[in-house]
Amino acid sequence: MRRRCGIVALATALVISGSASAQQYPSKPVRIIVPFPPAGVTDIVARLVGQKLSEKLGEQFYVENIAGAGGNLGMGQAARSPADGYTILFSSSSIVVNPTLYSKVPFDIDKDFIPVTKAGATPNSWQINPDFPAPTMAALIDLIRKEPGKYSVASPGTGTTPSLSIEMLRLALGLDFVVVPFSGGGPMVQSLLGGHTPIACSAIGNAMALIKDKKIRVLAITASKRVEFAPEIPTLDELGIKDQEGETMTGVFAPAGTPRPIVELLQKEISRLVTTPKIKAQLLELGVVPGGESAAEFADYVKAEVAKWRKVIIAAKIPPIGG
Repeated sequence: MRRRCGIVALATALVISGSASAQQYPSKPVRIIVPFPPAGVTDIVARLVGQKLSEKLGEQFYVENIAGAGGNLGMGQAARSPADGYTILFSSSSIVVNPTLYSKVPFDIDKDFIPVTKAGATPNSWQINPDFPAPTMAALIDLIRKEPGKYSVASPGTGTTPSLSIEMLRLALGLDFVVVPFSGGGPMVQSLLGGHTPIACSAIGNAMALIKDKKIRVLAITASKRVEFAPEIPTLDELGIKDQEGETMTGVFAPAGTPRPIVELLQKEISRLVTTPKIKAQLLELGVVPGGESAAEFADYVKAEVAKWRKVIIAAKIPPIGG
């Protein structure tokens, strides 16, 4: 009986301690690790949200870019950071792809992180140079089918979700084309604009300005429904090509062991921020669909994304990087 009372007292003390830490949080600056160079969509979203968190919670939320190894360097450092709420991670979909894509990663997505929420996501899109003779996605597919092996499709890099969306379509329709991976979205866009690789698949958010200026034409997106910022663009699903959903997310994670009250506070504040009219409008301008899922919903999403992309990588026989 005495032992049972001791366990109850300890549990109560932990709950009280966690609540107290949340009430005092944050009491010093909070580091946001972005595992990529500045100016990408993940970095821009992290800075936008971080600025608003600073204003709301009274302490600075600052971004530290730790790029390298496809995001693994920064994600590994976030996984090893103290679980006190003063280091959080804003990551792209690399966090759900890399455990399968790389032979070894410096983190365990199931054990090292607590999913907080999805700040937003930009769907992948099939893009062409405006001079390319394919007015629709159906016309593009017909061209590829008529001349197998002739056409090249550019991606921003092997293992990015756009490159895996390319593989999903290839597998689903049995298409024969050459995939040209670039070292990022910038070089890929330049090749697309120059007509060297006039077909590409990329996160739509990486080229919104060029799309608006009609320097790039988007034939279809890989979302389950049309997006608010470009309602004229059809989805592959409505064109009759099923199970092609693919996006590049900006997800928020905390190191495993971070007190639950702090996780709940971050989830509540970030979800509120990304759905306020002003921030939502800014995200849509970037080509990002705002998120704001609960921690439980986001955890389910992360598990499903890991499984989906693992299946694609294995089916496409993509060799592990570093293997």
